[in-house]
This record gives sequence, structure tokens and C-alpha cells, in this order.
Amino acid sequence: MITTLKKYPIREVIEGFVYNELEGKGLFGLAGKLTIQPEYQRNYIYASDGGKREQAVIESLLKEYPIGLLYFNKVNGEALEVLDGQQRITSAGRFVTGKFAVKDANGHEQYFSGMAEVQREKILNASLLVYVCEGDEPEIKDWFKTINIAGVPLTQQEILNAVYSGPFVTRAREEFSNSNNSLVQKWSAYISGDIKRQAYLECALNWVSRGEIDAYMSKHRHDQDITELKSHFTKVIDWISGLFTDVESEMKGLEWGRLYETYHKKDYDPDEISKQVRELLSSFEVKDRRGVFEYILGGSQDTKLLNVRVFDDPTKKVVYAKQTEAAQTKGESNCPLCAIGHDANHEKIWGITEMDADHVSAWSKGGKTNIENCQMLCKTHNRAKGNR
Repeated sequence: MITTLKKYPIREVIEGFVYNELEGKGLFGLAGKLTIQPEYQRNYIYASDGGKREQAVIESLLKEYPIGLLYFNKVNGEALEVLDGQQRITSAGRFVTGKFAVKDANGHEQYFSGMAEVQREKILNASLLVYVCEGDEPEIKDWFKTINIAGVPLTQQEILNAVYSGPFVTRAREEFSNSNNSLVQKWSAYISGDIKRQAYLECALNWVSRGEIDAYMSKHRHDQDITELKSHFTKVIDWISGLFTDVESEMKGLEWGRLYETYHKKDYDPDEISKQVRELLSSFEVKDRRGVFEYILGGSQDTKLLNVRVFDDPTKKVVYAKQTEAAQTKGESNCPLCAIGHDANHEKIWGITEMDADHVSAWSKGGKTNIENCQMLCKTHNRAKGNR
């Protein structure tokens, strides 16, 4: 790969700058010769934190601070595309075209058009150091994978978008990276992360590929449509919303793709599920509320998913003392299950550290975590005891 260091004034880089509000990206610069956001680049994110980062870019320019090296990729002829630096270029372009303001020393908001001429010229004449790179696609994409943009690391999905750029990624981003999509509000109940940082696209790809995103994107890179991706994603979302009619905050970010694959062929009663969800979420004994949904889907068997509140030490000591005293009087083991057996442990008195507290009536069947429903079992029997 060949690299050439060049210096461009900002006025030249943002000449012909266009910002697409709908897609949230800067499009062109250098009088149309520069593509600011190629299809493999992430969306513009510097405005997502209340504008602090894009304002910081302008403040740096006003103070004549360097804003770091930029990298352009020479495509063919005089055409260039931004390899690294689109966030900074877009910040400058947005400011000069009046999309946001910065505060002056007195805390007053200043738009570019309202600034003193000397300040405007300081911004427009600021020099940007740019490496112009020439190489084949694998070389350019490999370099892109190693780059961090102005201190904001690329997410794994942003990297994969670059590696497998093409019609499939372009169409997938139009659907799953567009914050103006009317379905985003519904999706956000079940998916965590920032749509502009490709979290929703990553989720959709993870679901359809069963976790093999890299391989799936490689296989479909040149596809002209995303029918399979959209169809599978919609099936999962509809399955979730059809079963769990009440949207709970604990549902966000669960492994819904895996749960769909495991349970979507089973029949459930949404009304009964809704009742169970409400009961479990209101129980003070359930410590892991996010496990409620998989617990119900699995037939309310695996209480480990709920991290159910355990018996405290004072309760264990009281129950142990009571059981041990009664067992010694009868000449049998203080583990009730050992006592009814016929092996060498029939009369064994276990130490408290050799025993575990157990629900007499299983918690999953309504048994409470209190002293009346507590018994001490030897560790072997406690681990072997099923959910009876």
C-alpha cells in the first residue's frame, strides 16, 4: 500500500459539503471528489452525547489545536473516500453549514454565521494532515480494522461492516441502522445498545446466523436484498411480543435469538405466561429478575435462572440444632434422607458444614423460603434431590 502525506485547509475539505439528516451522515466534500461516509463507515455519532464531541472539534480548531491525522483512500482517478476522520470532517461541515452552535467565553451560543470574521477564517484555514492511501481492497479494509476514530473505538459490527462492505451491508444498514425507522421503538423493548453504533444490525445478524455473524456476512456480501435477514428478525420479534404481552424492562437485551431457537415450536398460553411473569417479578425471593422469562419458557423447572433467595445462616443453625437433637434421641442420622436409608450413613450425625439447607416443599411449587419450610440435608442428598 502506498501512502502520501498531504495538507488540506478545512475550507477545501468541506467545499460542497452535504449532510443527510435522515441518515445521519455527511456525504461529500472536496467539491464532490471526496466521499465522506463510504458504505462501510459508521453513522455520525459525535452529536449523540448532546453534541459535546462535535463542539470539542470546533473548540480545538478555534484554539489552533491539531485534531489528529486523517486517512483518505484513493479510489480511482481523483476520487477519494474517507478511511478515518469522517466524524471530525462531518463536525466541521455541520458547524460551517449552521447545524449546531458552540459557546463562547461568556457562555453565549455562537453559530458559524454569527462569528467574527477572524474566527470564521481561523476555522476555514485550519490545516488538516491527511495520509492519502492507495492499495487493493483487502489492504485498505485491513487497515481500517486497526483504526480508532478520535478516541472512539470501532465496535465489532462496525468493523465487520467495513470488511464485508457491499450491497448487502448497504441495505441491511438502511433497515437496522436507521434511527428514523418507525419500528425502532418496538424493537428497543428487546434489544439493547445504540442503533447508530450498529447494535440492532448486529442483533439481527446474530439471530439469523445463530451466532456466526462473520461467516453469514461473508456468504451474503454481494446479495442484492436482505429478505432472509428481515424475515427471521421479524419472526423473532413477533414471537416475543405475542408470548409476553406485557413489556417489562428486564426483557431488554436478553438472548432472544437463542430462546426463539429453543422454544418457538412449543405451545404456550400468553395469558398464563403474563400471570406467571407478574407473580415472579413481584416476588422478593427472586433475585435475578431477568431470568424470569427463560424460566417460564423452560417449564418453570430451572430455579438457578432466578437465583432464588437462599436460607440465611441463623435459620440454618436453628433448623440444624432441632434436627440433630431429634435425630440423636432416635438414634438415627440428622439428614432425613439418610435416616430412611439402609447404608452406613443411616445413623450418621453430620456437621453443619457438611449439610445444605433445602426447601421441604419446592420453591417452584409454592414453597416459601422460611424456617417452617427449611430442612437440612447432607450435601450428597441435597444435590441429588430433584424438584419434587
